[in-house]
Amino acid sequence: MKIMIINGPNLNLLGIREPDKYGNVTFEAYYIYLKEKFPEILIEHCQSNVEGELINFLHNAGFSYTGIILNAGAYTHTSIAIGDAVSAIKTPVIEVHLTNVFAREEFRHNSFISKHAKGVICGFGLKSYALAIESFF
Repeated sequence: MKIMIINGPNLNLLGIREPDKYGNVTFEAYYIYLKEKFPEILIEHCQSNVEGELINFLHNAGFSYTGIILNAGAYTHTSIAIGDAVSAIKTPVIEVHLTNVFAREEFRHNSFISKHAKGVICGFGLKSYALAIESFF
């Protein structure tokens, strides 16, 4: 089983950005935990603050991986192109958000990804990634 985690804008700042909202653990530290928790799975990850690069990541993983976990950050609510990319690929995508987007500003309640995703997980912090991995079993 091969899982690709694709993180979008500002997620490179996890651990230092708004720790009251996102926690104080970096994604790199959590990534090590995920690999130890799921040793039987090849887990890879990539991150970009650039919309087009996220689309390229989706295209590259979208036909050869078992699953994709996508945290598109704020692009979730603005990018029709990322939604179209998820729709265009064969690999199932789980949309992930660290915070409960429905408890936040109203503009965050809309996603251009959700209708194309296998499922959506939000509000469980970094644990959202482990829950997404478990959904592929």
